[in-house]
Amino acid sequence: MEKFRTPIILALLIAIIAGGVVFFLRQTPSTYPLEITLPPLPHEIKVYVSGEVQNPGIYVLNEAARVYDAIKAAGGFEPDADRDGVNLARNLRDGAQIHVRKIGEVPQRININTADAWLLQALPGIGEVWAERIIKYRTEHGPFESIEDLKKVPDFRDSTFEKLKDKITVH
Repeated sequence: MEKFRTPIILALLIAIIAGGVVFFLRQTPSTYPLEITLPPLPHEIKVYVSGEVQNPGIYVLNEAARVYDAIKAAGGFEPDADRDGVNLARNLRDGAQIHVRKIGEVPQRININTADAWLLQALPGIGEVWAERIIKYRTEHGPFESIEDLKKVPDFRDSTFEKLKDKITVH
């Protein structure tokens, strides 16, 4: 019997430990609370669509909307709309205006939020360097909210702004 004493004691210890583990696991709930996190709902923005669209007006869209969505909400383009003059992929922001011109209609003001460098250079006091600075600023800080925001471009002079304020717009 002395010979079997150690294996019997080991077997009993293993059985006691296994029983304790089983008892502990049965006391702990087997299910854990499930936490469901829903993504936040998109914020709504209001945009004004004017010009050559079926139903000009103010439209409520979600904040991820593009110009395409606003034109669609306004019923789409009129037959004589200058479709190439509208960047349908541009992001929108609250309070934006999208104006669709007629084919052949010349814009009266340059939109400083969408103008390329060559077009900005057509403005009085704006050369190649200033056109690039304006584009860099709007790329880094987002679209200009008003024409006065052009003064936020570092080192932009009030005298230059006065020369071009009647020739620019923001949409």
